[in-house]
Amino acid sequence: MRFQPRRRTILGMTHRAVVITVSDRCSRGEAADHSGPQIIERLADLDAQLVHRECIPDDAETIRRTAQTWIGRCDVLLLTGGTGIAPRDVTPDALRPLIERELPGFGEVMRQRAFERTPTSVLSRAGAGVCGQTLLVWMPGSPRAVSECVEWLTPAIRHACRQLAGDAAH
Repeated sequence: MRFQPRRRTILGMTHRAVVITVSDRCSRGEAADHSGPQIIERLADLDAQLVHRECIPDDAETIRRTAQTWIGRCDVLLLTGGTGIAPRDVTPDALRPLIERELPGFGEVMRQRAFERTPTSVLSRAGAGVCGQTLLVWMPGSPRAVSECVEWLTPAIRHACRQLAGDAAH
C-alpha cells in the first residue's frame, strides 16, 4: 500500500497505521501471515487506517530499517512477532535504539493479562515506545495473542496517538 496523508473523519482523527509481521517463514512465503490480519481487523477500533503492511524476516537490521522508514510517516507502527526469547526473536532489540521514550505499561499489561491463561507469557518481551510523533507497539506473533493485546491496549493506543498528534487534553 502507498503512503497516505492523514485524514479526518466525522468522528475525529483517523490515525495512519503500519502493520509489520516479523517472521522468517512468512517473509519467505513458506507460511501464511495470520497475525498481521488480526491487527488489521481491529484498526477501526483504534481509529486507525492502514497505510502499509508487510512481512519481514527476523533480522535486527531489517526490522530497524523498516521501522525507520515508517517513523514520522505514520502515527502508530504495530509489529507482531519476534518478541520471545528464542535466538531469532530480536524485535525488541532492533527497536530499542530508536525509542526516545519507553512505555513499560504496554508490555506489563500484555504479559499480566495473558498470564491468567498462559503462564509462559512472562517470557514475552512485548512492549511499546515513542519515536518522534510515532507510537511503536511490538506484540507476540500468535494470532490469538496479538488480537487480545490489541483489544486490551486499544484505549491506550488511541489516547497515545491523539497526544502525539498534538491533542493536549489528558
